[in-house]
Parts: sequence; C-alpha cells; structure tokens
Amino acid sequence: MYWQPGCTACLRMKEFFTRHGVEYISINVLTDPAGFDDLVKLAGRHIPIARRGNDWADGQVLSDLARIGGISLAEQKVLTPAELAGRAENLLSTVERLTAQIPEDKVRTLLPDRPRTYEQLVAHTVQIVEAFVDVVENVKPLTFASYHQEVPASVHTRVDLIRFSAGVRERFGAWWRAHRAEFDVSKKADVYYGDVSLHEYFERTVWHSSQHARQLALVVEKLGIVPDRPLGPKELEGLPLPENIWDDKMEFRSLA
Repeated sequence: MYWQPGCTACLRMKEFFTRHGVEYISINVLTDPAGFDDLVKLAGRHIPIARRGNDWADGQVLSDLARIGGISLAEQKVLTPAELAGRAENLLSTVERLTAQIPEDKVRTLLPDRPRTYEQLVAHTVQIVEAFVDVVENVKPLTFASYHQEVPASVHTRVDLIRFSAGVRERFGAWWRAHRAEFDVSKKADVYYGDVSLHEYFERTVWHSSQHARQLALVVEKLGIVPDRPLGPKELEGLPLPENIWDDKMEFRSLA
C-alpha cells in the first residue's frame, strides 16, 4: 500500500485492511524514494494506492479495495443528501471557529511528518468542498490537482483563511438551497479516482473534509488550547471515517 501521513483516505485504507485481517507491505512514499518511483510507474503520483501483483486500485473506493484484498464487503449505507449537506455547512463553520484559535504566528507551522502547514490544512479542507461545488454547479471534473491546490492568493492572514471558508460555505449553501429538489444523486460523478455516483462523491467530500477538521482540532489541542466546539460523535455519526485522527501508528507531535 502506497500512502503518506495525514492523508485521510490513506489512513482509512490501512485501517480497512487491518480490520479485515489482510496483511500488507506499508510504503510511505514521503520517506521511501524507491517506493515512490514504483508508485509513479504504477499509477502516477496520486495516493492512496493498493496493489496486489499487477492489479491495483485507488484507495478512496472501499469496494475496489475489497476486490484487491479479497474481502466480501456488505452494502454500505450512505447518509441522505440533506444530511450530508447539513454536515458540510456545519463542518465548515467548525473549521472557521478552530482556525480563529490558531495564533497568527503559528499558522505556517508544518504538520508532523508531512510537508503541509496548518494554513494549508485549513485551505485544503475548504477546497475539498469548493471542488464539490465546482463539479455539481459548473460541471467541472474533479482531478487529482483539485485536491492539491495552493492556498488562495487572497489569503495572507488567519482572518483571510476564515473569510475564504465562510465564502465557500455560503456558496455551497446557496447551491444546495437552489438545487436540492432536482439534485440527482444517482448520476455518475466526473471524478478521477473511480466509477462512483454523485451520492458517493458527496459522502466522500463530507467525510474527507470532516476528517481534516478532526485533524485541525488536534492541531489546536496540541497548541495547548481547548478546541472550540470541534466535531463530535453526533456530527460524525454515519460517516465512513477512519478510527484514528492522524495515523494508525505515527504519533501527532506538535512542531509549534
């Protein structure tokens, strides 16, 4: 399995195989140059990837992982679109509260074992939802690059980060209120990582961002600050999240 620390789908992939008793060779592509080269030859530069012989799958789709791992997977229940929409708006509000708690001189601190700053973590969490709106509103395909954008050029301070999140939250809310009655979740989603429906992509958007919001709360906690109303069991119930927040084996060590 090819993965890197702090990657939400990577962690879920590792936990999925562990939970089903499937042994695997773990390749952290940030610390294993030869493993990274193998990944690029196999599937390009994107992760997570699980490989068995010459067969491989993107780790973001559990049914594909089940095929690679020889696992019999029961049908997965997905929250309704209305439930997912409510979770999306709430998680962005949570991101804004937590971002406000990070001292200005700490926002560009690096996460442990990952070349990503706190600022980039916040921007990425918001851009996941922004990319979803681009797909459903502008018929713009989701590419690997959609999840690896730079921090917006308009962001210079912590307040700018909060303003960016609030803008995406308002845009998402406006789209949902205008189109919820006609939103056909059975349609195929134009995404790079597999053959999934818009319903599945909607769920992936919400749990992906929610997991990063959990990481953001951990950042605040490690700074010695009590997180302001982080996502709790009620807000996370029904989402196919990893059990761990950062990694199944690596400890989150604050570098601030």
